[in-house]
Amino acid sequence: MSHRLQVLIPAELNARIDKAAQRGQISKGAWVRKALTSVLDMSGNTSREDSVARLSALNAPTCDIGQIPTLL
Repeated sequence: MSHRLQVLIPAELNARIDKAAQRGQISKGAWVRKALTSVLDMSGNTSREDSVARLSALNAPTCDIGQIPTLL
């Protein structure tokens, strides 16, 4: 399900977004969605489930906490 978001931006930023969308040969809306997704992905704002899934995908060795060797 899609949701509409209305955001007021300065004319200069609007012109920059228009040019970027034209360069990418995509709509302004698609460009903004892509930019927002990119920033959110880079910011590390992920849910706990996403974090656990990413760690699990590493297939790193695991053990019980009592079996972890101490470094001291």
